[in-house]
Parts: sequence; structure tokens; C-alpha cells
Amino acid sequence: MTHDIHRSSTSWRALRGLRVLALLTGAVVLGGCASFTPDGGFGAVERTTQERIGKDLHWARGDADLDTIAKRVAELLAKPLTADDAVQIALLNNRGLQADFQELGITEAEVVQAGRLPNPGFSFGRSSRGDEREIERGLHFNLARLVAMPLIGQMETRRFEQVKGRVAMSVLSLAADTRKAYFTALAAEETVRYMRQVKQAADASAELARRMEQVGNFNKLQRAREQSFSANAVLQFARAQQAQRATRERLVRLLGVWGTQAQFALPERLPDLPPSPLELPDVEQVALAQRLDVQGARQAAEQTAANLGLTKTTRFVNVLELGLARNSSNEAPTQRSWEIGFELPLFDWSGARVARAQAVYMQTLHRAAETAINARSEVREAYAGYRSAYDIARHHRDEIVPLNQRIAEENVLRYNGMLIGVFELLADARTQIASVNAAIEALRDFWVAQADLDMALIGKPKLTTAAGPAMAAEAAGAGH
Repeated sequence: MTHDIHRSSTSWRALRGLRVLALLTGAVVLGGCASFTPDGGFGAVERTTQERIGKDLHWARGDADLDTIAKRVAELLAKPLTADDAVQIALLNNRGLQADFQELGITEAEVVQAGRLPNPGFSFGRSSRGDEREIERGLHFNLARLVAMPLIGQMETRRFEQVKGRVAMSVLSLAADTRKAYFTALAAEETVRYMRQVKQAADASAELARRMEQVGNFNKLQRAREQSFSANAVLQFARAQQAQRATRERLVRLLGVWGTQAQFALPERLPDLPPSPLELPDVEQVALAQRLDVQGARQAAEQTAANLGLTKTTRFVNVLELGLARNSSNEAPTQRSWEIGFELPLFDWSGARVARAQAVYMQTLHRAAETAINARSEVREAYAGYRSAYDIARHHRDEIVPLNQRIAEENVLRYNGMLIGVFELLADARTQIASVNAAIEALRDFWVAQADLDMALIGKPKLTTAAGPAMAAEAAGAGH
């Protein structure tokens, strides 16, 4: 009978050992499921960039990548810069964007870390009582984290997707800003060249007036008028130069160039107005279907809903641990035991935490609705601005500038026929100055408006931030 009892005890210990081994094996398997992706999430950002604007990206993770980018940038800067080349250089060379790419690596590391089981705890103790020596050894596992790991993994995966969306938005926002800065800088350079010609003509007019006053053919009032025009031309030229420097430096910053790279050449004039404007009768539907901020708000609402479900699941098992202990003494048989500890919900039933999660969820829903409403309004405003800018630029091109050119041609004929003098001819030229400057600005405004419309169809760089690992850990009760 004693032998049977001993054998039964041995069988129970063997079965218990197998169960513990199975638990440890399962924990190891679960802990090893979380791993890094081959591209660190960069592939999704690359695909979005190609689909939306057709440009290349390169994540500079080392010196070799920086050398590759530098060679490509040098090739693009070797010729007069186009708008598309400027956007491509910015997407490759802007260090702020490269810093945003690192956010992918940071977040993926956090996601992988959250998906791995925390290390087990080991305790060792030695106590004495008279001649008796007792040694205690313990192994502890966080079962609450183990139970919540699948849900935490889903949460972290969605968070990683949101970070990809934010980085993609940064890429597209930089592209739009660069395109607008390019057209603004190009218009400023064109204005400087034109105002330089105006200044030269004004200087010649003022010199002629001075000489004519000396010989008695001009009075002081007539000469003062010509000098005033020359002084204003000098002032306008100085302002144009200042605007040219400021707009070029903004473009330089977006391109991420410095040193000799900043001496890049721009074309002599803005691109011509397209033959016809874009027709977008369903612009609101297009915006809601493809705007990244709308998609991000929707994902944030989904993740918050998942967080609420996780909170309810773990409200009564916030602290749950499994412990294995083995005590040995020099005066008694070895003692083996196991224990499970959990928190008794006597005072805190986690009602406040659940209420907070519900409030956060409703807040996210309202934010998502606000994002959709704003998206509709923003894209309508951008399209209206685009059409208005097109009509204004076309009116300058087809009506105002040609009319002033015909007036100038007629005045030249009258001057050649000695019907008007040189100063009447110059006075008419002053009227043309304003029309030419207005035409340049109208064409610039159109290209800027088109860039704004493109960005409005993509979204705004203002996505709702997803819950991070801290919130996931709190929901799972792993922060005890």
C-alpha cells in the first residue's frame, strides 16, 4: 500500500511537471511570435507615395544610403530645376522626413516589445533557525499579460498601421509644400528679372528728364514726376529681391540642400496655364474615399473600441500571477508548492477605468465625424479656390495682357509718327508694369492653388494619435 501511495505521488508530480512545461513552452511560443518586418513598415509608405504622387523614397539607414541619395540629388540639381524634380529631391534629401522614417523603426520596436512575454521572475532566499537552514527558490510568471497578449497584439498592430499613415501623410505634405514653395520662388525670380528691366527704364527716364530740365525743355514738376517713378521702381526692385531671397531660402530648406547645392538654377518663367481646368463634380466623395486623415480617424475609432473591449475583459484580473516555489531544509524533506495570486475587487471594481475608456471612445467618434465634415468643407474650398485662380489667370492671359500689349503697340506707332513724346510713351509703359506683375502673380496663385487642391484630396497632416504601449499595458493590468 505504501508503494502505491508513493507511485501515485510520483505520477502526480510528473503530471504537474508536464503541465508547467506546457505552460512555459506556450509562453515561449507566444513570446517569439512578435518579430520585425523585413522592411520595417517602409514598404507601405513607399506604395502610398507611388500611388498618390508617383515619386521615389529612400530610407537613409546608414552611410551607404546617404551616398546613394547624394548621387541622385546631384543628378537632379545638375540641370534647371523643375517642379517634379524639386519634389523628388525633397522626398529624398529632407532630413526632417528622414527623421519621420525613423518613427517607423521606433514604433515597430515598441510593437515587437509589447508582443513578447515579460521575462519570468526568479527569487532565492536562505533562512536559518537554530541549526536548521532553509533555502527557498521561486519562479514567477505574469499570467495577466499572457492572457491579454492576443488582444494587445491586435492593438499594437493597429497602432503601427496608424504610424505608417502618419509618416505617409508627412511625405505627401512635404511634397505639396515643396511644390508650392517651388512655384512661389520661381514667380519671385521672374518678378525680379522684370522689375530689373523696369528699374533700368525708369533710370533712363529720370536721366532724360534731368537733361531736358537743364536745357529748359522740362519744368521742375515734370522732372519730379519722372524722379518719383524712378524712386518707386528702385523700391519695388528691392522688395522683389527680398521676396526672391526669402522664397528661395524656404525652398532650400524643404529640399534639404546646403553649400554649393543651394546654388541650383530655376527656369526663367512659370509653366504655362493648362488648356482647361480639372472638372471634379464628385470632389467630396473622392476626398472621403482617399483622404488619409479620414482613414486615420476611422482607424483610431476602431482601435479605441478594441481598447474598450480589452478593458472590460481584464477588469477583474488586473493582477494575476503564477508562482512555483521549492523550499529545502537540512532537517526536513524538500518542500514544493505553487500559488496563484490575484487582486480582489473589494474597493476598486474598475468602473472608473471602464467609464474613462467609454468616454475616450465617444470622444474619438466625435473626432472622426469632425474630420469627415472638415474634409468635405476643405476640399470644396480648395476646388473653388483652384477654379477661381484658373479663371483669374486665364483672364490676365487672354484679356488684360493682350489689351495692354495692343495699347503699347499703338503708342509706339504714334511715337514714331511724332504724335506723342517719349514721356507719354513711358507713362503708358508704367501701366503695363502693373498688369505684367499681376499676371505673374495670378499664374503663381493658380499653381499654388492646384497644389492645395492636390493636398486637400489627400488629407491634412493632422491624424489622431493612436494609443501607445502604455495604454495597452494599463488596460492589460501589466503595470503592477
